[in-house]
Amino acid sequence: MTAESANWPEPGTTKVLRPAAEEQWADELTSLAAADAEAGAEIPQGWRLSPRSVRAFIIGDEKLGITRKFYGDDPLVDRAIVTLLGRQGLMLVGEPGTAKSMLSELLAAAICGASTLTIQGSAGTTEDHVRYSWNYALLIAEGPTRRALVPSPVYQAMEHGAVVRFEEITRCPPEIQDTLVSVLSEKQLMVPELGDGFRISAAQGFNVIATANLRDRGVHEMSSALKRRFNFETVRPIADRTFEAELIARALDTELGEQRAPMNPKVLDVLVTAFADLRTGATVTGTPVKRPETVMSTAEAVNVGVAASLSARYLGDGVVQASDIARQMVGVALKGDDEDAKRMRFYVDSVVRERAANSAEWKDFLTASQGLWE
Repeated sequence: MTAESANWPEPGTTKVLRPAAEEQWADELTSLAAADAEAGAEIPQGWRLSPRSVRAFIIGDEKLGITRKFYGDDPLVDRAIVTLLGRQGLMLVGEPGTAKSMLSELLAAAICGASTLTIQGSAGTTEDHVRYSWNYALLIAEGPTRRALVPSPVYQAMEHGAVVRFEEITRCPPEIQDTLVSVLSEKQLMVPELGDGFRISAAQGFNVIATANLRDRGVHEMSSALKRRFNFETVRPIADRTFEAELIARALDTELGEQRAPMNPKVLDVLVTAFADLRTGATVTGTPVKRPETVMSTAEAVNVGVAASLSARYLGDGVVQASDIARQMVGVALKGDDEDAKRMRFYVDSVVRERAANSAEWKDFLTASQGLWE
């Protein structure tokens, strides 16, 4: 079947699923730049905005009409900005789903106007991904020339004085991680193939933001030499359940827009409470709960809310019920660990059953959960 026979739309004529931060909030970045110019704010060399405007872009500013995008520890944002003003790289660590990647993207977009200079760390990441590679057709035809060289995101960031993002750096083998040691310490990248002494020196504004998960499999320890080149900041899960409920509601509006099905605040409370109980290992009253191996993050709660909303809109009665939440939690809580099914069954049979005696929403959740965790 061809694109013509399938009546697919022309490329570029449909709305993209997820624009880059500098595209999604281009108007806000323009407003902040104008505010800096009007106030005569001091802008660091190589930066697009002043540090105060970078902060406002991330945590919001009602006076300027700037929306909050990162919900969490505001002092952490301040420390991250100060780190990037200096020579140290920034390392954001924490459990999966705590918005480390979002924060790194927002920082890069505000500081240099480009968040897409990104390396995705994995077991398959090679030194070429970090330094540079070659267009082999040109390399054979011309030999090692600038035209034949394919710059990595790090190479491009150094040339243009931009911020490069290194996602999940600890998934890379240690020898690949350590490629960054000389880049961060000397701010230079040698290219011996182009002649003796050829090097790229980092322009003003260059820096590295890396992220790493604290609780995950398949990760490698970082060397002491590389750790010394970074300032570490831990992004923690949201502890305030009321705040988390507001965040999830806003995220659902942003993610779904007109597709979002109505959700009663009591049903939203069931979603938030279930995730918080399982994430912390205890209910709000102190009753112990067996924590699943799966990370029950706010990001996963948003995913469940999105799935429940779509299920209710297209397959249900158009209103999200607690039963929709229960059914959609299966795809989050059960990700390959058989013990997690037992932990979830214990939670349902003890905590949920007790709450169901006094709450219609929890009773609906309990009824839908029967048989799901076998």
